Amino acid sequence: MAHLSLKSVEKVYGNSFKAVHGIDLEVAEGEFMVLVGPSGCAKSTTLRMIAGLETISGGEIWIGDRLVNDLVPGKRGIAMVFQNYALYPHMKVHNNLSFGLKLKREPKEKIRNATAEVSGILEIGELLDRLPKQLSGGQAQRVALGRALIKQPEVFLFDEPLSNLDAKLRASMRVRITDLHKRLRDEGRPATVVYVTHDQVEAMTMGDRICVMKDGRIMQVADPATLYERPANAFVAGFIGMPEMNLVPVDLSWSESGKPLLELSGKGVAIDEGLARRIKKKSGKVQLGVRPQHIEVTTPNADNCFVATITNLEFMGHEINLHARSGDADFVAVISSERFDKSLQRGSKVGLKPVGSKVHLFDVDTGENISLASVDD
Repeated sequence: MAHLSLKSVEKVYGNSFKAVHGIDLEVAEGEFMVLVGPSGCAKSTTLRMIAGLETISGGEIWIGDRLVNDLVPGKRGIAMVFQNYALYPHMKVHNNLSFGLKLKREPKEKIRNATAEVSGILEIGELLDRLPKQLSGGQAQRVALGRALIKQPEVFLFDEPLSNLDAKLRASMRVRITDLHKRLRDEGRPATVVYVTHDQVEAMTMGDRICVMKDGRIMQVADPATLYERPANAFVAGFIGMPEMNLVPVDLSWSESGKPLLELSGKGVAIDEGLARRIKKKSGKVQLGVRPQHIEVTTPNADNCFVATITNLEFMGHEINLHARSGDADFVAVISSERFDKSLQRGSKVGLKPVGSKVHLFDVDTGENISLASVDD
């Protein structure tokens, strides 16, 4: 295995459209890196440039100590798993698995042993004599994974490999792939992985680190907990987490006694003291960010809360998503089904009290998370 390095990598198409804007990314040897973002953010384009399926317009791509800009895909030491499996339809599973080794003219015994090992790891031994058309979606994806694994590449590349599977099978395959990655690491055969998805649940549950992209730019690279708890900007804050973080324009002001308030629809909510120290007397329009799980639903006459009207209630089983509007601002709060007040209904007035230590404030122009400054205070 090898580390992967992207240095100022750009992609410009013939019509002068710049799809990738000089990105820098380091993936450590044995790391599981996930590229995530909305459709059109250039995550798949970035993956294809790493693979050599797209030429780069500028910058450098290094795999280990080799600059691979001008190398064809077969010389880069990568193996790719595609969204549509890309199995050879006329070949049985054992031939699909071993085809890459046969092209390299590996000894027959090595091919036989490698096929047996990979089919055992992925539990597809009983499928070896089947054609791809005789496989279920999950079985076909395991074969595609095995075909990549058997090559023992320096870097594994996954391009939305689970998007064609149903929800239950996606969850199962997520666990299978991450367990395989951990197993190889424990056995001293660490696999360097770059995995592309638009599904933030996949990203959060699978990645050692996650690279969040937007419009061909990297917005933040961090481990899942850091992205959730300390998003660098409003885009990351709104993209990571389910339901989405509430992002609401508010007025930040300071009382004569020096206490900061967030004002919305004529009601002010005091800021947590730690947050107040970090924002250092900023004032004016800011964007309040608070996750639905970090809003306490209380009575409308309670202290230190925004007054809102319930617009919808979504029963999710173990919890309820409460949608409410305060002035022109929409909020979502998550409430445990066991603690939900059944007298609440559409049109009811409630108080929404953000948990002070969990509040974020974002610059309305740049989107920067201004509440992360001097975070060690």
